[in-house]
Amino acid sequence: MLIYLDLCCFNRPFDDQTQSRIRLETEAKLVIQQHIRDGRHRLIWSHILQYENSLNPFIDRRNSISEWRKYSAVTVSHSDQLINLSKELIKLGIKEYDALHVAAAMTASAELFITTDDRLAKKLKSQAKLRCSLPWDALAYLERWYEN
Repeated sequence: MLIYLDLCCFNRPFDDQTQSRIRLETEAKLVIQQHIRDGRHRLIWSHILQYENSLNPFIDRRNSISEWRKYSAVTVSHSDQLINLSKELIKLGIKEYDALHVAAAMTASAELFITTDDRLAKKLKSQAKLRCSLPWDALAYLERWYEN
């Protein structure tokens, strides 16, 4: 499956792990990343991930996240199509960087967009064009927990 993790997902392991939700999202995200390493799923990387990550003031975090580019099966570059799509998403109330991430995922024909942002996930639930999940829901979907 072709998946896109937004930057908040990549940053989740660096958040306060004493909070149970954060710890569980981190664990789910790490399992998903292991699936990518194992070749079970394919990762989309984008210029907006690269750019937004470059703004991270913590060099070790920035470098750790940048390493994931080498695991990507698809890289999305800046394009008029992506910009136009992001403008449409902004009209729906999605923030600019989030809209760029979603547009990158849609441009690459992602089958799953994973975020830790509740508001973004809620807004994308109404969009039939892209399946969006929080990390634990994404893991359940990828591993087909509820099919039997």
